[in-house]
Amino acid sequence: MISHSVNVARKASIPGVSSNISNRTPVTPTPLQPPEPSDLRFNRLRPSIEKSDCKYTRYFGRYVAREAIMDEEYWIAAWLRAEDHYEDQSGDRYVESFKRKFASQEFHALKKRCGRQVGEKYTCFVAVKNDDVTRTVVNSVVGTVDLCVRHPLHGETYPAEPGNTPFYSRIYQPDQPKFGYLTNVCVAKYARRQGIASNMLLLAIDAARLDGAESIYIHVHKDNLPARRLYDHVGFKMVDMDGARQSSDLCLLSFNSMH
Repeated sequence: MISHSVNVARKASIPGVSSNISNRTPVTPTPLQPPEPSDLRFNRLRPSIEKSDCKYTRYFGRYVAREAIMDEEYWIAAWLRAEDHYEDQSGDRYVESFKRKFASQEFHALKKRCGRQVGEKYTCFVAVKNDDVTRTVVNSVVGTVDLCVRHPLHGETYPAEPGNTPFYSRIYQPDQPKFGYLTNVCVAKYARRQGIASNMLLLAIDAARLDGAESIYIHVHKDNLPARRLYDHVGFKMVDMDGARQSSDLCLLSFNSMH
């Protein structure tokens, strides 16, 4: 699943974060019967940041952004994407079942992507609460973003629209500079407007640089003005495609990691 929009402050009706955010416990359903083995334990307590074996970390306010390291974090990342996908269909009587199915499929797909490091390096980043309160892992995650670092494919100048890469071009060009590609930027509704999305993006950009990416790209819906303002604030610029045909719904942004 690819999410082309940041669902942080996407709608004017989304309220600000209440003062008791530290004590809020979001309701997160367990997945459907998993088709593959997993280590999900919904009562697992959140480890301390010092004990987390993380290569990338970024502290900000009451949160810290880092790569996902436990199945519960992958599950919450998948659930946040399901909530984003079905956010405009909250009135559908079957929406909760759809979300659980969507999240279950994304959970296993996400773990496969992050576990497969041949040709493409995938990393799932999460933002977690950083306080002294005893919490479970699932009640600590408030945001997520994915990063893929790879060489361009044969015949590829810029990353294609998600899902539109021709099968025949799945051949990497190792003589060309690596680039990073960001997807699935999501923030829990109750934790928005606190700089979570921007700090996750900045961490992902730093990680892409360390992995050798010279440029970082992201697609965004053209009518998603809050997301476009966020990306502009972080430092992304619209890509000049030199007259190449672009999607009527998406535009491509880039961040030059060499500057």
